Amino acid sequence: MLLNFVDELRAAGIKASLKEHLVLLEALDREVIEQTPEAFYYLSRATFVKDEGLLDRFDQVFQKVFKGLFTDYGQNPVDVPEDWLKAIAEKFLSPEEMEQIKSLGDWDTIMETLKQRLEEQQGRHQGGNKWIGTGGTSPFGNGGYNPEGVRIGGESRHKRAIKVWEKREFANLDNTRELGTRNIKIALRRLRRFAREGAADELDLDETIRGTAKQGWLDIRMRPERHNAVKVLLFLDVGGSMDPYIKLVEELFSAATAEFKNLEFFYFHNCLYEGVWKENKRRWSDRTSTWDILHKYGHDYKVLFVGDASMSPYEITHKGGSVEHMNEEAGGIWMRRVVETYPATVWLNPTPERTWDYSQSTKMMRELVNGQMYGLTLEGLDAAMRELTRKKN
Repeated sequence: MLLNFVDELRAAGIKASLKEHLVLLEALDREVIEQTPEAFYYLSRATFVKDEGLLDRFDQVFQKVFKGLFTDYGQNPVDVPEDWLKAIAEKFLSPEEMEQIKSLGDWDTIMETLKQRLEEQQGRHQGGNKWIGTGGTSPFGNGGYNPEGVRIGGESRHKRAIKVWEKREFANLDNTRELGTRNIKIALRRLRRFAREGAADELDLDETIRGTAKQGWLDIRMRPERHNAVKVLLFLDVGGSMDPYIKLVEELFSAATAEFKNLEFFYFHNCLYEGVWKENKRRWSDRTSTWDILHKYGHDYKVLFVGDASMSPYEITHKGGSVEHMNEEAGGIWMRRVVETYPATVWLNPTPERTWDYSQSTKMMRELVNGQMYGLTLEGLDAAMRELTRKKN
C-alpha cells in the first residue's frame, strides 16, 4: 500500500524518493506518532512535501489512495450512501431552539457516539437530533445545526464542526493557480539576504547574557534590526494590453513593497526607452532618465520587468518605433544596457507561457533578457526568485 502511495505521489508530480519512503517506514516502526489516520497524514505530508505549493496535490493523492481504508479512532470502514451527503433542506431554528441543543461532550465522546450510530443505523435519515443524516440537529451529518459536530460530506452551513472529513485546506496553493498577495509574498521570500544595518535599537539577548556573565554586572548590548538587504529595481508595464492584468500586477506590487526594504519602482509602456516615470498622471511632465537610473543604482540591484511583451517588433528594433513618442534609440538598445548593467535581471510575463512562441515581440524580449522570462504564476515567480538568488552581481 505504501509503495502504491509513493507511485501515486510521483505520478502527481511530487518528488517521492526511496530515502523519504524509508524515513516514513522508520518513523512508523519507531512509533513516533499515535496510531491514527490523522497523525499518519501529517507525518507523511511532512516527509514528502517540501514545497507548500504542492500541499493541495498531496491532499488529493492521500484521499485517493487511503479513502475507505480506515477512519479515525479505530472505526471500521463504513459505506455511507452518497445521497446522504447531499443537503436537501435546511431546518430553520429559532435562537431559543438553538439554545436547547446540547453538545454531546468532548471529542472522544463525539467520535465514539458516531461510531455507534454508524454501526446501528441501517437506513437514510433526514432531520431529527440523533441519527446521521441531513438538515437536522444531530451532531453528525451535514446541512443542520449542532455547536459541536462532525460534518460527513455536503457543505458546511454554520462553520461549527470540530472536524471536517476529507477537507482540503490548501486548494489555493497549487502552483498553477493564479497569484494572490499572500502567495506572492511567499515566493518573493526566496529572494533574501539578511543584514543588520543602521541604528542599534534592538536588544541582543545572547551578547547581553555573555557580557553580563563576563563583567559580573548587567551589561546590556544592542544591535541593528535584521532586515532583508536585497536591493530591487521594479519596472512595471502599464496601459494598453496590460489593462486585463491590473489586479494581478497590483498584488505583485503590494507584496514586493512589503517584502523589500530597498525597492525602487518605475513605470514604462511596452518597451523600455530613454525615460520612465513614477506617477502615471505625470508621465509626460515628470520623467526619470533611464541613463540616470543606470548610473545611480549599483550593480548589486536585482531587476524585475513586469509586462506582457506584446507590441510591434518595430518598438524593439527601430529608432522612432515607439507608438507614443519619437524615441532616439531603439528599445532593444536600452534593454541590452540594463541587462549588461544588472546581470540579475528577469522578466515576469502575465500571459500564458504556451502563447509566447506565437508573439514575435515576446520572443525578441525573451532573448534580450537572456531567456530569463517567467510566467506570473506561483511556479514562475518562484523560479524567477531562484534565478535572481543564483546570479552574483
